[in-house]
Amino acid sequence: MHNSSWQAWMDFFKINGYDCINPPWPGDSATVAESRANPNMIANRSINEVADSFAKVITTLKQPPVLIGHSVGGLLVQILLDRGIAAAAVAIDPGPIKGVWQLPFSALKSGLPVLGNPFNFTKAVSLTPKQFKYAFTNNLTEEESKEIYEQYTIPAPARPLFQIAFATLNPGAQNHVNTANSTRGPLLMISGEKDNIVPPVLVKAAFKKYSKSTAVTDFKSFAGRGHSLASDHGWQEIAEYSLAWLNKNGL
Repeated sequence: MHNSSWQAWMDFFKINGYDCINPPWPGDSATVAESRANPNMIANRSINEVADSFAKVITTLKQPPVLIGHSVGGLLVQILLDRGIAAAAVAIDPGPIKGVWQLPFSALKSGLPVLGNPFNFTKAVSLTPKQFKYAFTNNLTEEESKEIYEQYTIPAPARPLFQIAFATLNPGAQNHVNTANSTRGPLLMISGEKDNIVPPVLVKAAFKKYSKSTAVTDFKSFAGRGHSLASDHGWQEIAEYSLAWLNKNGL
């Protein structure tokens, strides 16, 4: 999903008194059309490379920011929060951290278009509308799914998905997070009940791993919502809950 898919969130939080920035992933172009036309620029980016690119932006800020991320972005905000450079993080349907080993059928099916071909490792890959409907928008109408697909989807680097999928076999896996870290800021983990690509069992398993930390870690599940919950017609419910949680934690 192109970073322009966050514009409604940007507007919402600006209205509520926050300064907002939304840097792109390395290699992403300024528009959806440009990103689709230049997939080689996006390809072969690792989890660490993407995390480091955001960390570099954070160093330019006057104070540690609140981070909000979705899917693999939800994994990235946990990594950056663990580094101690953020005030708090909201991880929405986050990609699994190392140590989360469960593999529900829907997650496997959602990942096969990328992971089913090992030659995709260094490429940027796009889902077809049908694949997107199953993985991202299974709870939406065909019309809304098509609208989101056409407006926001771009090729994405396959490397992070391979890194996540084979993390159990890699002692130096880049999706590692020190879940016992008690010096980090608050973390909110959000799950969509009907999510196919990151089913609730994966988010709950990650949440449980944070139990050894005394830092604030909260979990919220939204009934009937799929993986597109941050960008579909119901996005504001998620944004409003995130805002209330931040205010509750003095942020």
